Amino acid sequence: MATNPPALLDLPPSPIPAVLLGGVTLVRCLGLAGIPAVIASPDPSEPAFASRHCRAASVIPPYDHPKAVNRLLAIGERLRTLARRRVPLLCGSDDALQFIYAHRDRLQRHFAVLLNEPAIASALIDKDRFQALAAERGLPVPRELRWESKGPDGLATAAGPIIVKPRSKVDFHDSQLDKRVFGGDAKALVLATGAEAMDDPALAIFREQLTFQEFIPGDDGSLWSYHGFSDEKGEVLAAFVGRKIRTDPPVTGESAFIEMAEEPSLASLGREIAGRLRLRGPFKMDFKRDARDGRWWLLEINARHNLWHYLAARNGLNLVRVAYDYVLDRKRPAEASVRMRYRWLSLEGDWRAYRALHARGELSTARWLASIAASRNVYNLFAWDDPGPWLRFWRLRLARRMNRGSERFVAMVRQWRSTAS
Repeated sequence: MATNPPALLDLPPSPIPAVLLGGVTLVRCLGLAGIPAVIASPDPSEPAFASRHCRAASVIPPYDHPKAVNRLLAIGERLRTLARRRVPLLCGSDDALQFIYAHRDRLQRHFAVLLNEPAIASALIDKDRFQALAAERGLPVPRELRWESKGPDGLATAAGPIIVKPRSKVDFHDSQLDKRVFGGDAKALVLATGAEAMDDPALAIFREQLTFQEFIPGDDGSLWSYHGFSDEKGEVLAAFVGRKIRTDPPVTGESAFIEMAEEPSLASLGREIAGRLRLRGPFKMDFKRDARDGRWWLLEINARHNLWHYLAARNGLNLVRVAYDYVLDRKRPAEASVRMRYRWLSLEGDWRAYRALHARGELSTARWLASIAASRNVYNLFAWDDPGPWLRFWRLRLARRMNRGSERFVAMVRQWRSTAS
């Protein structure tokens, strides 16, 4: 499915296409808005290449490769020639976002993007810088704990539960830090005390890559988020509130089952923070509601598009369309009629979340099945009207498994032949 940039010239000049450094959920947002999607990805097996909404595609070098930006610029130049203006550039991962910020001046020659100021941008990617920014701007973040400190902010003196997170999520997945500290499937680690953290040899080894905070009590239902798109002054043009139902693993993992919700107090706080930081473009603020007193705590901010935007688009608020219209023509969105009709579900992730909760006696099989069956769901990969990505994913997965099986069989035959003589 992947093509070289010259095939982009086959696209009609209208409507203006958008270039996407992202996956299935975002290409479907573009499809719902009737916007042609050009997908650029360093992953040749990207399922989104098989989406019916993908009008052209290109496999680019990894984001840290020096030729990656040149390949993307070639795509932008061709599309700018075709459209006679800069085309929107959208991204859906931290790696892609850091890549855009690293080459922002060159990319802005051919792409229409709305980016945060460099100091804000780096603070939203690096947790240490974010903690400092939060203190400077008076944001309600959990208390940070320091490994070396012997004072009140010292990790050793923390008597209550603490949470451990990677300082940066760029290049985090499948790293040694991810595997040895977080087990390869969690975004954070919760420990009973700071002393327990300091006694952990893996945490000691990787402590320079970690951040430690006071843990805010609450289960998956305490995890909320505020999503929006802001103009150059930090004014939120469109937004919605989300709530997590289950995560994989519980409390510290990725979204498994989520929904949109109405929560005026959180929406008000989110708008205030966006204005205080003068956020630009798309953003997602993660919050936790304190189980003790209901207070909102800001956990992190991501300045990019994400999987929640597909759920919102299916419910009537397409933030990808808002971004497209604004970066092209500074067009502000009309009031959207938002419905709370659909939830978003990763069936594989939710199955693992159920098993973990069931083992702890917190979720029965009947309640889990009922929560899914009683809900109208959209899925992380499968869609009846766009089955290509799901079929591509499973075709490639089965091919890899068959290849591994063949390799094991050949190895067994060779071992048998070497010992049979």
